Amino acid sequence: MPFEQKGLTMNREDLIRQLAATVGQENVLTSETDRAVYGYDGSLHSAYPEVVVLPKSTEQVSAILSLASREGIPIVARGSGTNLSGGSIPLKGGIVIHFSKMNRVLEIDLKNQRAVVETGVLNLDLQNALSPYGYYYAPDPASQKVSTLGGNLAENAGGPHCLKYGVTTNHVLGAEIVLSDGEIMWIGGKAADAPGYDLLGVLAGSEGTLGIATKIIVRIMKRPETVQTFLAIFNALEDAGDAVSAIIGAGIIPATLEMMDRTVIKAVEESIHAGYPLDAEAVLIIELDGLKDGMDRLAGRIMEICKDHHVREVKRAGSEAEQARLWEGRKGALGALARLRPNYLLEDGTVPRTEIPGVLKKIVEIGKKYRLEIGIFCHAGDGNLHPTLLFDSANEEERNRVLLAGAEILKACVKVGGTISGEHGIGVEKLHEMALLFSERELGSMRRLKEAFDPRDVLNPGKLIPDHG
Repeated sequence: MPFEQKGLTMNREDLIRQLAATVGQENVLTSETDRAVYGYDGSLHSAYPEVVVLPKSTEQVSAILSLASREGIPIVARGSGTNLSGGSIPLKGGIVIHFSKMNRVLEIDLKNQRAVVETGVLNLDLQNALSPYGYYYAPDPASQKVSTLGGNLAENAGGPHCLKYGVTTNHVLGAEIVLSDGEIMWIGGKAADAPGYDLLGVLAGSEGTLGIATKIIVRIMKRPETVQTFLAIFNALEDAGDAVSAIIGAGIIPATLEMMDRTVIKAVEESIHAGYPLDAEAVLIIELDGLKDGMDRLAGRIMEICKDHHVREVKRAGSEAEQARLWEGRKGALGALARLRPNYLLEDGTVPRTEIPGVLKKIVEIGKKYRLEIGIFCHAGDGNLHPTLLFDSANEEERNRVLLAGAEILKACVKVGGTISGEHGIGVEKLHEMALLFSERELGSMRRLKEAFDPRDVLNPGKLIPDHG
């Protein structure tokens, strides 16, 4: 049986045999069921790979890439497949490299506040490994229970705490990379501020199109002395948005500042029972962390700002259990919304904080225009909006309305000086919208960078950068 990728001469059976010789027969998956399992992610897209391999070492990854480059076979590196823009879809077939067996925390270096991990480590597993020492890793995407650190790096993931502490690229100091031809190299290290070009910055958010990380050096942090968590309840969505801008405008940077609208609140309460009021139009979860001294004064100032913007009530979590319940609701928001309709499209636009109220109003109007139910939750403190469009993909007309509405929401974000992704990446889903942000000349520069790293275009082809014109 010939291999199905255009222009290839390698027989599929020969490919499978060579991969089995590299990683062991038990780590090569070829059945139709296995290929289907690794052919979709959290987006609306799907495509079958020819074969799935589960390497156990960087050297095995290197051998796989060397073979793929030599034969011109597409490669997609994959973690847990939580990607929401189609970035982990094997769009052109080929090989999926799954990193579930490269999942070790290799070193916890408390003196230097660093950890070294393999890229298949789950975000939450690193948090759990650090917890006994009183340390944590700041980037905490809502998918942290299942998303891998390699995937977080590929998408430059954020999370609630990115408002105060920054996204993944701010916490990754070094990485072991396998280039498209199989060459292994280290970028960065435990020391900060390495000279020369910021290749690590280029790699973060490149969605596996430039190289494949196998190990990562991350910055770890001491847990704060105290944490206070508040639930602010509003009768108007725009008032909640105004309060967000006012808090940041007052020079206060909470650890987190999250927003949910009525649709999300209702879904969460029916699913998780987090204690959110069903009659509210919006809630904010506001978390402060730091030293005990001065914390009550800061909390009082935030309450004053919320009152100035017509907050109905501000509740303070009185225990760690109450804090955990509030966060369980927020981090379970997407899963709760998924209970309402068979499918969803989760957008990821980011806008300047001052534009949040106006864009929220526009999203509501877009929902009415296209006759769609839209639940809105967001990392409001940094303007990262997650409007979630609910629909049934079996209804082709409704699906088309969802795609049109999603594109219109991204255009609304760009129109006010925002962008089309804060943390979910471009993948397949937003290729056309890249033209909203970049000229053809700028996109051409990106293509030349891609070609320099991956001259045969084997690393996650068809993603991130649209074709010419």
